[in-house]
Amino acid sequence: MSRKVTKVVFPVAGMGSRFLPATKASPKEMMPIVDKPLIQYAVEEAVGAGMTDMIFITGRNKRAIEDHFDKAYEVESELAARGKVDLLRMVQDVLPKHVNCIYIRQAEPLGLGHAVLCARPVVGDESFGVILADDLIDGEPPIMKQMVDLQEQMQCSVLGVEEIPLAHSMRYGIVDPRPFEKDLDDVVAIVEKPAPEVAPSRIAVVGRYILTPRIFFHLQNLRPGSGGEIQLTDAIQALIGEERVLAYRFKGTRYDCGSKIGYLAATIAFGRKHPEIGEEFERMLAAMPR
Repeated sequence: MSRKVTKVVFPVAGMGSRFLPATKASPKEMMPIVDKPLIQYAVEEAVGAGMTDMIFITGRNKRAIEDHFDKAYEVESELAARGKVDLLRMVQDVLPKHVNCIYIRQAEPLGLGHAVLCARPVVGDESFGVILADDLIDGEPPIMKQMVDLQEQMQCSVLGVEEIPLAHSMRYGIVDPRPFEKDLDDVVAIVEKPAPEVAPSRIAVVGRYILTPRIFFHLQNLRPGSGGEIQLTDAIQALIGEERVLAYRFKGTRYDCGSKIGYLAATIAFGRKHPEIGEEFERMLAAMPR
């Protein structure tokens, strides 16, 4: 019997330079969409997939992430003293009691592949998830739950993908797909940030992975690739030579919150459906001058 995927890696050591000066002293993963930071949406997605071990690959100035998921004695005492029960419960429920947080420091920003490799001592010989928090994906069931269910069925690595404009190919890892069944392709090859004229397709990997532990072997034996970094895409290409890798067109809407326009789109979409302020926000948007 195969082991259930219970571990997930959050690479959160990046600078967030596209949002400076907002990210000068605060991690980009702590930027809020309405009333929750991006990293909390990512963790909630992992919890919704049945994952219990959250592995954060952190860097300098990322202490706010650890504090967010830690117990806040002063805040909780103040809320309890004021009788603000609902707010107290909200703060206490940021992280379910059965979930573990593990923090690993990435000393140098050597790329996504290196960040994933940093998790090897904790992941061991199990398949595991990777979530990039600035890709906020709204889906039901949660996207990682869709992918975990697929991985348990197919017993191989699964990449979350979507079709992008060809002109954007230099922003993504692009797969060369071979159709397998509806919303699912075998990955024949994968290329990191190809120019549009040489991109093998318009199918891009967008911040969701489930990988077998064999990926660590390839990561540790890689030479630096695009940008002088250890690229996860290059390790997946090597993995394809040994194991099956699938590309899954998930059911959900993705917001690229690593870009300003994507971040604003997510704020509007989540604001509109927020149970507390959604209706009022919709009326405000309708009344705004163009």
